[in-house]
Amino acid sequence: MLIRIVKMTFRPEFVDEFKQVFDTYKTHIRGAEGCIHLELLRDVDNPNIFFTYSHWEGPEFLEKYRHSAVFREVWPLTKAGFSNKPEAWSIRREWNSAEV
Repeated sequence: MLIRIVKMTFRPEFVDEFKQVFDTYKTHIRGAEGCIHLELLRDVDNPNIFFTYSHWEGPEFLEKYRHSAVFREVWPLTKAGFSNKPEAWSIRREWNSAEV
């Protein structure tokens, strides 16, 4: 399993628009082949910073999504509001406290 975290910082005036874009596309993203989990998180101290947190069956599924029609629609709408370059991490879980 691959875990993907993407940090996005938006211009303050774009935050509501981004939330609408995410709300419109979240079901499509979650329905992408290989997507197991999708969350939208918001920074406690800076309300202009959001994170997407997603689980994928493997890196090939994330890559397939990144070349999909849905991604080609949602990404330009999202990046239109960035105030900083987004940051992204692909990670894997090494330990889970629930396993203890």
